[in-house]
Amino acid sequence: MTDQTKPEKPVNPTVKAVLEYGPIVLFFAAYTLLKDRSFLVAGTEYSGFVAVTALFIPVLVVATLGMWKLTGHLSKMQIVTLGLVVVFGGMSIWFNDERFFKMKPTIIYLLFAGVLGFGLMRGQSYLESVLDSALPLEREGWMILTKRLALFFLALAIANEVIWRMMSTDAWVNFKTFGLPLGTIAFFMVQSGLFKRYGTSEEDADT
Repeated sequence: MTDQTKPEKPVNPTVKAVLEYGPIVLFFAAYTLLKDRSFLVAGTEYSGFVAVTALFIPVLVVATLGMWKLTGHLSKMQIVTLGLVVVFGGMSIWFNDERFFKMKPTIIYLLFAGVLGFGLMRGQSYLESVLDSALPLEREGWMILTKRLALFFLALAIANEVIWRMMSTDAWVNFKTFGLPLGTIAFFMVQSGLFKRYGTSEEDADT
């Protein structure tokens, strides 16, 4: 699973942050405003959650296309995430059932964990092929990081299932908006020791 696409074009960090995190912030804001309302469309009543999902899908599509336009590149993770949002969000709207959209993070994280795990069984780090230029590590470091990230994705999938099935929609929205990003940041912060031990300089990476 190599990623032989051309390097990204430089982008203003603020613009990039808005495109990456803007859709989820808008989802949270819209849900907070509309969660207690219902909407009658063509004789069918939709909850505020489903209505917000219908708004979120085009916003994410526009943001992803904007990122591609500015950088000239989309990662496989971005493409897969967009596809699953469209599919599962569309199913929630079509069947008027919010459960499909709530399942989406589970599918995403199981897919990522499975792909990374498959690579590890083949003695490869697919993570290295995607992030090597941004995060130079020795091969052993990549294998350890890939194993840890696969387990982390698996834990996120389990957490998402527990939360959406056993807790309120408010709890799930908070988990999706704040828990997932903060958990990811915390994960990579915890890997600082690994980065120091197995990190390579740009000169070493070029030799």
